[in-house]
Amino acid sequence: MNKRTPLAAASVAVAVLGATAAMTTPASALSWSCKTSSKTIDDAGYSGPWADNWDVKIKVCAARSGGYGYGRATISWDAPPYYQGATGTFDGAQLRLFLVRPDSAATVTNATYNIEYKLEHSNSSGNGSWTTPTIKAKTSKRIYADTTLRLDWNNDGRGYRNYEYTGTPSV
Repeated sequence: MNKRTPLAAASVAVAVLGATAAMTTPASALSWSCKTSSKTIDDAGYSGPWADNWDVKIKVCAARSGGYGYGRATISWDAPPYYQGATGTFDGAQLRLFLVRPDSAATVTNATYNIEYKLEHSNSSGNGSWTTPTIKAKTSKRIYADTTLRLDWNNDGRGYRNYEYTGTPSV
């Protein structure tokens, strides 16, 4: 029996695992262009004496490589601490992420994420953050990533309200 066989097998296994990891994570090696914008949003379903404004930041990022455009976004919020665990603040909450062709404003792809649970289950200070998965679309041109925060406040009688945030072009 050759004593080098286990070492050779281990080397092959490491090489295969390394190649597999490189093939499955192309978005991690991209050159991202990002912009962050902020809004202070009033709880439209509450009109009492306590503070009810949410400070919401969204960092949206775009990249392009190998004939594909990519987008992702990170939302972070700072609400008054008593909102933590206050299920019933929203009837619905969504973050929409779009990839758009800047030359025609045509949406190439988009994704909508339900974030109601995340917003209503902030940390004990009323803060939280979450990052979307990366979305991808075939494109031969630069791509623009954009987001819309959609909040349906409980007890306001208006349904979803759209809050637009600043997008960013790919590099």
